[in-house]
Amino acid sequence: MTNRLKFSSSMRILLSFAILLSCLAAVAAENATDSRPNILFIMADDHAAHAMSCYGSKINKTPNLDRIANEGMRFLNCFAVNSICTPSRAAILTGKYSHINGVTVFNRFDGSQPTVAKMLQKAGYHTGMIGKWHLTSDPTGFDYWNILPGQGKYHDPDFIEMGKRKAIQGYATDIITDLSLAFLKDRPQDKPFFLMCHQKAPHRPWEPDVKHAHMYDDVEIPEPETFNDDYKTRSAAAPEATMRIDKNLTRSDLKIKPPPGLKPKELAEWNQKVDLEMEVDIKGEKKTLTGQPLKKWKYQKYIKDYLRCIASVDDSVGRLLDYLEQAGLKENTIVIYTSDQGFFLGDHDWFDKRFMYEESLRMPFLIRSPGKIKAGTTESDMILNVDFAPTFLEYAGLPIPSEIQGRSFVSLLNGEHPKDWRKAMYYRYYHYPGDHQVQQHYGVRTERYKLIYFHRINQWELYDLQEDPHELNNVYADARYGATVNELKAELEHLRKELNDHDQYVDGPPNP
Repeated sequence: MTNRLKFSSSMRILLSFAILLSCLAAVAAENATDSRPNILFIMADDHAAHAMSCYGSKINKTPNLDRIANEGMRFLNCFAVNSICTPSRAAILTGKYSHINGVTVFNRFDGSQPTVAKMLQKAGYHTGMIGKWHLTSDPTGFDYWNILPGQGKYHDPDFIEMGKRKAIQGYATDIITDLSLAFLKDRPQDKPFFLMCHQKAPHRPWEPDVKHAHMYDDVEIPEPETFNDDYKTRSAAAPEATMRIDKNLTRSDLKIKPPPGLKPKELAEWNQKVDLEMEVDIKGEKKTLTGQPLKKWKYQKYIKDYLRCIASVDDSVGRLLDYLEQAGLKENTIVIYTSDQGFFLGDHDWFDKRFMYEESLRMPFLIRSPGKIKAGTTESDMILNVDFAPTFLEYAGLPIPSEIQGRSFVSLLNGEHPKDWRKAMYYRYYHYPGDHQVQQHYGVRTERYKLIYFHRINQWELYDLQEDPHELNNVYADARYGATVNELKAELEHLRKELNDHDQYVDGPPNP
């Protein structure tokens, strides 16, 4: 009897100890979850790196974006693998190239496939998607989503909140910021968060808000060095493209209206005429402009509205950063600012993107994580938009699935430089014929060289970025570069095989 009591008493003690250990383990697990970093991913649309003062802009200032750069790391060579809105967004979500995730142009994203949002949500993150989605299908993997339908409008836009559509009065940039702040304030306090805050701005048609409507009125914005590029050494693709400042900006882009009462034939004649000749108001005086003066005037109209839209985005970033600080979230929140691709700001006489040239290919990428990423640093090693997803997963302490084609760059953020880090990147563009008539092409970029193949017209371009950073001189046929061409072609084929690109979807996307 005594032994039985002693045994029972011992069992109770062991049982109590086991329960205590279990509770401690649960608390430890909860604390471990709580200690995982929040991730605030802010992405603008068509924001070129060379329109940010932290990247050396000569045409505008972005003080709040500079705050992220000054308190974190600025990447000098972040590139899109397909420089167009919808494919870039799919690449960011999946960590896969267009020919694998199925989004090559403006086609429907298959939301049933794995995404970084789904993986973080499953691991206990509170996930949100607010703003421009532009993937046709509804968002999946998000606890809360509130998106613009399609491109959305700048003023008094409609939003689709968890499947229900409603109009919201105000300016899109402010509304997206307000909704993002509400998500942060209303989030579950016991979970880390992952928020994708996607601004519409500064996408075409570049409509500024009232606050910034007259910014730059008395300023002449400097023209880019390549403003009068004649495409003399390029393939036939460059002159074919219809995104020129002098020829392809619309009346809507330029914010001008035809005279009232025109009949259809007269309106057509007026539209045709204003491409070549236009009466404009310059400081209260009416002047008729043609040729180069008209091109210069169009550039000023375009670039000022573009920069005004960026000013509102910069203000919104400041509001988000201020909230994180006020709410005590700054120290444990990774903040990223990027754009879905680059953009031509009159470079080569172009607006828009699509080409593999530097202004279009390069994405801004700023990241801040106090205590983890050294403040005020820059990184020149090459990262791609397919690398974002695996980086987020590593920060969250999650395994990176083998099917993800990108690579986490947490090591770079820690100041390390793996010997096997990529020295070349692969690019492919599919959308032809289509908006702006940019020929299909693919290519390889290394630290010094860029080789581009326009396969439908069987024409090649090669640029020595060290000698020709503005890509004005195509040296593909130059005998001095013969060995370089052969090396780059071999690297291009190597990347195509490694990434499993065998020209799938070259004649059209899987989900039109």
